Amino acid sequence: MEATQDLNERRLADAWAELQAHSNDGHALQADAYRLAFADPEFLLRRETRGIRFQLEMLKPDLAQRDLGIENTVVVFGSARFRDTAEASELLAQAERHGEPHAIARARTLLRNAHHYENAREFARIVARYSQRCPHADQLFICTGGGPGIMEAANRGAHDEGALNVGLNIALPHEQSANPYVSQELSFKFHYFALRKMHFMMRAKALVAFPGGFGTLDELFEVITLVQCKKAKPVPIVLFGSDYWKRLFNLEVLVEEGTISPEDLNLFKYVDEPQAAWAHIVQFYDLKT
Repeated sequence: MEATQDLNERRLADAWAELQAHSNDGHALQADAYRLAFADPEFLLRRETRGIRFQLEMLKPDLAQRDLGIENTVVVFGSARFRDTAEASELLAQAERHGEPHAIARARTLLRNAHHYENAREFARIVARYSQRCPHADQLFICTGGGPGIMEAANRGAHDEGALNVGLNIALPHEQSANPYVSQELSFKFHYFALRKMHFMMRAKALVAFPGGFGTLDELFEVITLVQCKKAKPVPIVLFGSDYWKRLFNLEVLVEEGTISPEDLNLFKYVDEPQAAWAHIVQFYDLKT
């Protein structure tokens, strides 16, 4: 039986190797009815095979994480634009040397927000240190969108502690590559936002949202909606940086206008310190620390 499986795997590999060699030789890829279906990009990229691509984006990250025992994650969202203190300071110094007002203002904003990067990094370190003392089945693994900014900071914090961490990147028109701190064997790239967001939720035991833009808001409110509508199990939802979030939106208005229930405001918690974010998760699950 094993010999048959090995033979099948070799045939699959040979099919892809033949396709790659064709491309390497500089030959344009033409439609080929005789090509194996799974090794036929034109076929796989047809509109009619979109459902197959959905399945592949669902299966590949799921199987890879399962193989490495990644069952419980803490998902960290936040701006891709923030930088660490050292880089933000250097950018400000460069801008001041050039004397361009817009660049100086932008660099000052980056430096003002650099503490969010440092806090995300420290929060991830706390999670990783806790997990190192746990049986593997109880460990929590940091998971992010795999890009720069807050995502990089959280992956970096886990990496600092030698912990496996997950990156769920997305192919964008302006190319976004995975940050260097994502564990290589857990660095995934998606085409479909919907499948990517589903993977965020599949293993999430907590979600921590740092200040961010449209993408962060999209991910945050999808999670809140799923929990509110009981489409997902209750999990701790932490809004890190209370000043930012309370200036951004006033959710009390939704209660006043009757569009949500007063108890819906308990679905999330504002915090301002990494330890406070972790303490909320610990309390929610009654973890032994």
